[in-house]
Formats: sequence, C-alpha cells, structure tokens
Amino acid sequence: MKFIHTSDWHIGRQLHSQSLLEDQAHILAQIVQLAGEHQVDAVVVAGDIYDRSVPPASAVALLDDVVNQLVNELQINVIMIAGNHDGHERLSFAARQLQSTGLYIQGPLTREINPITLTSSSGGAVFYPLPYAEPATVRYLFDCDVSTHEQAMQVLLDEVSKHDSEGLAKVVIAHCFLDGGSESDSERPLSIGGADKISPSLFTPFDYCALGHLHGPQYKGESHIRYSGSILKYSFSEQKQKKSVTLVEVAANKQPEITLLPLTPLRDVRIIEGALEQVLTQGINDPNRDDYIMVRLSDKQAILDAMGKLRDVYPNVLHLERTGLMASSEQLAIRADHIKKGELDMFSDFFQQVSGQSLSAEQRSLMVDTINGLHDVEENQ
Repeated sequence: MKFIHTSDWHIGRQLHSQSLLEDQAHILAQIVQLAGEHQVDAVVVAGDIYDRSVPPASAVALLDDVVNQLVNELQINVIMIAGNHDGHERLSFAARQLQSTGLYIQGPLTREINPITLTSSSGGAVFYPLPYAEPATVRYLFDCDVSTHEQAMQVLLDEVSKHDSEGLAKVVIAHCFLDGGSESDSERPLSIGGADKISPSLFTPFDYCALGHLHGPQYKGESHIRYSGSILKYSFSEQKQKKSVTLVEVAANKQPEITLLPLTPLRDVRIIEGALEQVLTQGINDPNRDDYIMVRLSDKQAILDAMGKLRDVYPNVLHLERTGLMASSEQLAIRADHIKKGELDMFSDFFQQVSGQSLSAEQRSLMVDTINGLHDVEENQ
C-alpha cells in the first residue's frame, strides 16, 4: 500500500496579516501532482486542514477543488482527520455519504473507532483515524478516568490494538504532541504545563503512524512514528525548515519505505539582518525579492520611514525589528514602572534606549533646567 502522508495545511491562514491563500493553492497543486506521479493509493491529511474552526469561503472553495482533483479526477482515496484548529462538526459534514466516493473524513471523535480498509494491486492496509480530542472528551465517550493527553491516547490506541486487521498493515492517523518534538512559533499549544505531551512509545506497535500538529518534518522514537510537517512556513521561526510530504510504502510486519518529497513554495519565508543600506543594496540583485521577509536592522540611529524604503526593494516585508536601537534585551520591553517615574527618569530611559548611551552630566543638567522651566510655565498659567 502506497500513500502520501501530509498534515497541517492550515488553509486560510495569514502571516503577519498577509493572506497565504495563493501560496497554499500553489503548494496544494504540487501535492496533487506528486500523488498522480507516484500513483499512490491514498493521501492522508493528519489534521489542521483549516486554520480556524469557521474557515472563510475562499478556504472552503480551495479545499473543495483539491479534493475534487484527487478523488474524482485521479481516483485517489483521501483520508482526513480534524486537528485542534478545525471545527470538527463542520469538517465532517456529509462524511458518511462521501465515503463511497473515496473521501473519508473523521471530524469529532466517536465511541467506535472507525477503521478504513483500503486495498489495491500493491497490497492493503487498515487506517485508524484518531482526530484531535481533549482528555475530557475521551473520558466522557469511553467512561474512563483520564486527565492527560497521554492517558487519553492510550485508551484510543488500546481500541486500535483490539481491532483485527486480518493480516493487513495497521496505520494510525493522529493529531497530537509527542514528547521531545521540535516546536515552532506557529503551533497553537494543546494545553498548559506539559499535560499535552505523549510518549512516542505508545505508537511503537503499529506499522506506521501518520501524525500532525508539529510543523517541522521529524520522527520520534522510531522512524515510522512520524510528523510530515506543515506544507508551508507559517512563522519566521520556521525559516530553516525544508517542507515536504512523506511518501510511504507499507506492508504488515515490515519496515515501511519512507521518502520525503520536497515542496517548492511560491514565496519563501526569510529573515534578513544588517544595516539598512546594506539590506537595500543586496536586495536590488536578490532574485527572490518577492519572498516574505522579516528585516532586523542593526542601525543605531533613527530612520525615517524605514519600512517604506525596504518595501521599495522587498515588496513583501512583513515585519521590521530595530535591534540596533536596543542596548540590551531588557530594553526591548516597555516596563510598567515607567509610568511611575518622574519626567527626568523617563527621558533618561528613553535616551538610553534610542542612543545606547546614558545622559552625560551636561545633558542631564540641561534636561533638569528644561523640565523645571516647563513646570514654572504651567504654574504661572
């Protein structure tokens, strides 16, 4: 059985208020092309199909087009589960009716695990879709005493273990956070205090585990317990990640054959650092000027309309940091106690943040005279 494992499409997402729908359409077209070229039997999407529970109409239309190409035009099965970003009930609309066409959607978790058996000339496998679910949901559905995500997942995987796959490979599809996984800024935490972490060892007994939630391609514990990663870079913290989908060939009781198929974005996500003039000069000859850019300027002096100057060269500068203006990391935050300080202390802090230097004795004396003069004027009015 040969399939593509992908996840975290986040259709409808924005990057610093910039719509990524065009970029997502570009990358999803590549996934459709790869599925056809490699003649896969299925495409598995391990959660976070949409970026929010009520997706915009344009996101729904894009997903509809992609699913139509895979299922109707290429005759490739598609299996989707809901992630923590998805609206489970909305995603699963008409799911039972669509199964006969080759589209399998598992929205909300149900008391009965719904195995999906697929067979082809290359073999067969049973897929077990386990959508994202809070421990409270598992506790209610299965009438069990669980309080952490690991305990809840153990209950679900026990149900999978009980199912007789009749000699076919068992493929678990889940959306969760494995302990030790490499995180990115763009992932929404599942819980606070570490209760969302799950030991990779829970997934060891199965032939392949197609996981979603973490945006960097990686595996934990063993090579068949794997995150495909997101299809695009959804934060600047992901700038060094290489996005891909995972091609898997699986058979019962055999090590799966795993190949990463790279994805090429319409625009990359990059961070550029340096002085303004240096950044502008380099940008003139940059062949990828349309990438999504964060700029960290090292200039220590004030610059008029720095963002405007940068966008003349890099039209998709989305974020600007003036790291050169700050003498230390402590000065990056506006402290609440500033409002309690006198005018002289507040100006002294401001002067140090802008110049990186403290007021000299002469400058301090001048400011004292100026502030006193202003107070005198105020009192005489």
